[in-house]
Amino acid sequence: MSFPPDPADEPFWRTKRLEEMDGAEWESLCDGCGRCCLVKLEDEDSGDIHYTDVGCTLLDGTTCRCRSYPTRQKIVPDCVRLTPDAVRQIRWLPPTCAYRLVAEGRDLYWWHPLVSGDPTTPHEAGVTVRDRLAGPEEDFENEDLFEQIVEWPAETPFEPLSRRRKV
Repeated sequence: MSFPPDPADEPFWRTKRLEEMDGAEWESLCDGCGRCCLVKLEDEDSGDIHYTDVGCTLLDGTTCRCRSYPTRQKIVPDCVRLTPDAVRQIRWLPPTCAYRLVAEGRDLYWWHPLVSGDPTTPHEAGVTVRDRLAGPEEDFENEDLFEQIVEWPAETPFEPLSRRRKV
C-alpha cells in the first residue's frame, strides 16, 4: 500500500456521496438488519422515536429482508423509500444504518457485508432483528404497541474498526 493511500484503492462508500452511487452500490449499503422495518412510535409531545419489536407485515424475521421488496410500496403504502435526501431527514434510521453512517461521513462497521465480505456477519454480530420479533404488525392493535417498545434497535453495539472520514 502506498502512502498516502491511493483513492482508487478506497471502497466506494468512503469516496462517494450518497448521490454519486449507482443503483447496485446504493442497494449494497443495506446490511439487512431489518431494524428500519420495525414499527416505530413517535411521542407527540417530545418528538422522541420509540422502536417496537413488531415488524412490518412484509419483514421476514429469519432473513431480516422484505418479502416483496420490488412492490413493497404498493402493498404497504407508508413504506418509506430511502433516497439521499430522505436519509438526511429521517430521524428514525438506526444508528448502525450504513445509509446514515455514510451521510454522516462515518465508516461502516466491521460486520457490514461490504467490509466483512460475508452476508451472515450482521446476524453473527447480533445487530439484526432475527429471533427478536414479537410478530408482524397485523397481530397487534395500535394500543398494544406501547407494550412492545424496546431499546435494542436504537443501540450501537460496536464501534467501527476503520477510521472516520471527513464529509
